[in-house]
Amino acid sequence: MRRIEAMSGGRLRIQFFGAGALIPAAEGFDAVSQGVVECNYANAYFWTGRSFAAQYFTAVPCGLNFQGLNGWMYDGGGLDLWREVYDRFHLVPFLCGNTGVQMTGWFRRPIETVEDLRGLKMRIPGLAGRVYQALGVDTRLLPAGEIFPALERGVIDAAEFVGPYLDRQLGLHRVAEFYYTTGWHETATATELAINKAALNRLPNDLEAIVENACAACNVISEAWCRKNNAEALEDLLRNDGVIAQQLPDPVIDRLRKETMKVLAQAVERDPLTRRVHESYFAYKARFDAWSEQSEVPYHTKIRPARA
Repeated sequence: MRRIEAMSGGRLRIQFFGAGALIPAAEGFDAVSQGVVECNYANAYFWTGRSFAAQYFTAVPCGLNFQGLNGWMYDGGGLDLWREVYDRFHLVPFLCGNTGVQMTGWFRRPIETVEDLRGLKMRIPGLAGRVYQALGVDTRLLPAGEIFPALERGVIDAAEFVGPYLDRQLGLHRVAEFYYTTGWHETATATELAINKAALNRLPNDLEAIVENACAACNVISEAWCRKNNAEALEDLLRNDGVIAQQLPDPVIDRLRKETMKVLAQAVERDPLTRRVHESYFAYKARFDAWSEQSEVPYHTKIRPARA
């Protein structure tokens, strides 16, 4: 908001209202679509009830990381497809933030095999929840403020939120000691600014360009903020709070990946537009993965482990 106002010399101002102040949080998409408000800041995967394709514009389990998602969005056709998906709802989406890779979550007992998931009660939203359900997990969708008391009272056995910085603010480390990484379910989590199409069309070209570029700046800056603060928070959790951070066992990840692809296959069969988005996303991912094998993987395996 401040960036847009400054770039426009005060010609364009956005008045911000917190969730629930004007409309219920879950109704932002419809409110912008109907012109009740001009824009809404949220995650696209909250709107999979309108179009399953929206999932791909926030995060796909076992999908692209932050760099890969940006590549697909800006240069791989993702943004054009996103706007095609939203067009029938009279909306224009902009990529406007990213929390980067998330954590798998907090567990009150260790996960060593796929069978350890069966019967687990877990707070987990969206597509990942459907994948967990296929493995016998009893999934719950709880707002942020209810996660800590639910874990504390044993209403749930595990919970996913975001990452070390925000998870620590909720106090989740005080009621669950096993912290699993890295989030297979949200390898990069994008946020959107969805604007009513008619309202956007009323802006002169220079102001529309300012909105687009301010959103792109927020996308990069927010992920950088998360990297810095998550690194510091995780160090504190491990050093001072006795948190046990570890990766899920490979067989568990393999099974979660397999179940993810089953769920996605069912979705693309039902909707031609979702199929186009799916095929574009995974075609780009194949090329990105091949490049990463030659670029990023050597960095992580050869260069990064070195200590001064």
